[in-house]
Amino acid sequence: MREFNETLYNGFRATYEIEEIYYHNKTEHQDLIIFKNPIFGRMMALDGIVQTTEKDEFIYHEMFVHMPLLTHERPLNVLIIGGGDGGVAREVCRYDVVEKITMVEIDQAVCELSKTYLPNHSAGAFEDPRFELIISDGLDFVRNTKEKFDVILSDSTDPFGPGAALFAEAFYQACANILTDGGILVTQNGVSFLQSDELATTYQRMRGHFDEVKFFQADVPTYIAGNMNYAWGRKGNHQQITPNMLAERYRKYALKTRYFTPDIYTSAFHLPQYLQDVISGELI
Repeated sequence: MREFNETLYNGFRATYEIEEIYYHNKTEHQDLIIFKNPIFGRMMALDGIVQTTEKDEFIYHEMFVHMPLLTHERPLNVLIIGGGDGGVAREVCRYDVVEKITMVEIDQAVCELSKTYLPNHSAGAFEDPRFELIISDGLDFVRNTKEKFDVILSDSTDPFGPGAALFAEAFYQACANILTDGGILVTQNGVSFLQSDELATTYQRMRGHFDEVKFFQADVPTYIAGNMNYAWGRKGNHQQITPNMLAERYRKYALKTRYFTPDIYTSAFHLPQYLQDVISGELI
């Protein structure tokens, strides 16, 4: 039996049975494999770390997108950093209020291979007339663009290799500079139990550049060793959203979701005490 052993943690391994390998090679930036597992379906891993699966990608992508886009009053211009599999873009495309979607992905092979072997992730998002793909380094883009964005979604790999720069203070500062008043940045921030130090680091690096910094969570089975964390930074003045406002926007956009609900929105921001202690610096 062929197996894929994830290499994210020292002293701890997740092993996946391989039924079939669809692609395995080195791209310009990283080692990329797409294979089929009997439980999770088709899976993609980069540099030995699982990035996404057919079975549970909807949880990760729905929470990534609907939390900020339902919060923002008028998310007209959305920037995606990374996200080459297309799942974030797919969820953003569900909002008719969005006028422009820019995705900056460093590795074009991730986009092309995802369209071929994981087509339901993007589900046509790459062909949406509002969508523009730019193959470039995410940090360089946010530093040099003259555009302003209402929502920025940083769907990066972990903070090493090609994704390392997207966890640096320079990245957060550049994102804050190109957000509109009331704009929101959301980034993936690792799983809570074995990567909790990432929360403390991210909080310290973001808090000087945003008026609101906090975190929310989702339970994504693929990302083992704790709930998935997302960092949230908001700039400038904004109206606090109420449960009634959230429910009304959910209805207005006629969203059909499998994981996200307006009720989950509120609860997702309530972190367990040990993570609150990590963020406050009492436990590292």
